[in-house]
Amino acid sequence: MIAESGRSVADLGEWGLIAALAARMPPGPFAELGIGDDSAVVAAPSGSVVAAVDLLLEGRHFLLSWSSGFDVGVKAAARSMADIAAMGAVPTALLVAFAAPGTLSAQWAAELATGLASEAGRAGAGVVGGDTARAESVLLSVTALGDLSGRRPVRRAGARPGDVVAVAGPLGHSAAGHALLAAGVGSFPALVAAHLRPAPGYEAGPEAAVLGATAMIDVSDGLVADLGHVARASGAWIDIDSSALVPGDTLAEAAAAVSAAASQPSRTERGLSPASLALRWALTGGEDHSLAAAFPPSAALPARWRVIGRVREEAAGGRVTVDGSPYQGPGGWEHFR
Repeated sequence: MIAESGRSVADLGEWGLIAALAARMPPGPFAELGIGDDSAVVAAPSGSVVAAVDLLLEGRHFLLSWSSGFDVGVKAAARSMADIAAMGAVPTALLVAFAAPGTLSAQWAAELATGLASEAGRAGAGVVGGDTARAESVLLSVTALGDLSGRRPVRRAGARPGDVVAVAGPLGHSAAGHALLAAGVGSFPALVAAHLRPAPGYEAGPEAAVLGATAMIDVSDGLVADLGHVARASGAWIDIDSSALVPGDTLAEAAAAVSAAASQPSRTERGLSPASLALRWALTGGEDHSLAAAFPPSAALPARWRVIGRVREEAAGGRVTVDGSPYQGPGGWEHFR
């Protein structure tokens, strides 16, 4: 392994950087051929491949002052593999394109590779290839591959009137972590970690498929916004029950700390009580990468799935409400708003 301490990526050079990164990223159990050739070869046991790609941009999705290389690696892997899980598939492999300034610390890049490998390994996958380039800031593009194990994919379209809507995983924790970092509140480490290093429950996706989920999505932009995608694809009205989203004490305490520390609250936070701010994080925060799915009412859901709403009726164009009323304000993140 090439020593990275005290060196920049320019010091390593392209091939040295690739060697340093590859040494930290095992290909995983589904790889028939990993890093080292023009392409990788990944097994597709069920005969089909599920694929998803996501971008991480310095200054948009992470700040070097907040995030270590390990943090960014975990986050990059999680974002793409959560999309694989949302189709009811098992993640099998990652392809990583990485661009950075030549002045970037080689140690930071090595930690990035370790984070990618760690999160891929947690999901049972590996890193099988990618590319590197010089850029003015750090950019990552991660393509995740997955296998359906003989099941049909669970799409966004398919939610039916009478279905229950349930979530596996936390809501609002990443948004709380981001707000804590922005406000300079040096406490609530678990919430800060939820923003820097999300930890999706990948196994919940295939589990939902086996349980008969009619539609599913990764909550990356915000619960209201992402269920809006399901509603539109399904031509249905989805109603969220806010009483099922009552934030825990930690989230409410974090909201109080942010409110007390913020000298100039953001436009979406002005005038909100800590309880209301915590609920807004849960409804619109995004980046928890939990899974939201619709299930037939007869489905026996395991404890990890929390029912948070219903599919009420068919609705041309789809719509989402909270407690029967349209949600006031943005339902989540949108890049080009």
